[in-house]
Amino acid sequence: MTSLSAFTAPGRFWRGNLHTHSTRSDGVLSPEEVCRRYRDEGYDFLALTDHFVGRYGYPIIDTRPFRTNSFTTILGAELHSGAMANGELWHILAVGLPETFAPSNSPDFQPVPDQETGAEIAQRAVDAGAFVAIAHPQWSGLTLADARTITSAHAVEVYNTGCAEGADRPDGFAIADLLLSEGRRLTLCATDDAHFTEPDHFGGWVMVKAEANEPEALLAALKAGHYYSSQGPELRDVRITADAVEVECTAVRSVIVQGAGTAAKAVHGTSMTRASIPLDRFRNSPWVRVSVIEAGGKRAWSNPWFF
Repeated sequence: MTSLSAFTAPGRFWRGNLHTHSTRSDGVLSPEEVCRRYRDEGYDFLALTDHFVGRYGYPIIDTRPFRTNSFTTILGAELHSGAMANGELWHILAVGLPETFAPSNSPDFQPVPDQETGAEIAQRAVDAGAFVAIAHPQWSGLTLADARTITSAHAVEVYNTGCAEGADRPDGFAIADLLLSEGRRLTLCATDDAHFTEPDHFGGWVMVKAEANEPEALLAALKAGHYYSSQGPELRDVRITADAVEVECTAVRSVIVQGAGTAAKAVHGTSMTRASIPLDRFRNSPWVRVSVIEAGGKRAWSNPWFF
């Protein structure tokens, strides 16, 4: 029997948002007010990730003054460089960037000649120590061929509150599942992408298992996959046995296991806190992941487990 690493790693869970904007780019609240709102909503940490383009002065905002003894921040940015297949600029989420991260040749939100590709700027962010995710694939119109080029990413952003509320294009599961089935060892993160121009905040987050609510510990845990994502439900344990996936969680109506291709199996009920899903449908899948859905429709998602 094996539990996913988020449930065996030392420490406790910390709730955080990895994708947020302020008046330093196209958000409507100051960095200080954005941090205050997340702190007062009960979040343990926040990454302020303003748009890293010349129009805004390539900002990496120093949010350290807004930390308290119970709330921390991680420096980061949303990076833009190079064109996707649809001709639009890449969006790469980078959490844990140094303030000295060199600007790209990205004067605005349109591709220009002689700039880094999305893959190159993502690799540069990883080399600088960041946790890197492919941002909002559905909203971006990302193709599988596009996604394959970002070989250095740690994760795919699989739920984005802003894209849900502003475009009804909230997720990245299709791209993530295809990459997983091709052998990519990726994790799956939920975020807000909050600008505070619409109800784009407090809707999706990560629960990171770490020994301290400190940037270095949180970043190490994110890179190691010691987290799950949620809109509300809590995952308590996900275990893989020889015959089944065993799930413990807060009360939900559905527990679903997904794998490669058409491999999926659901168990439905009322106020379920435990479920066992046989592995019969997943014998040919190299990976499985878990979704749980509470009565009101809110979800939580595990990271994948690889056989």
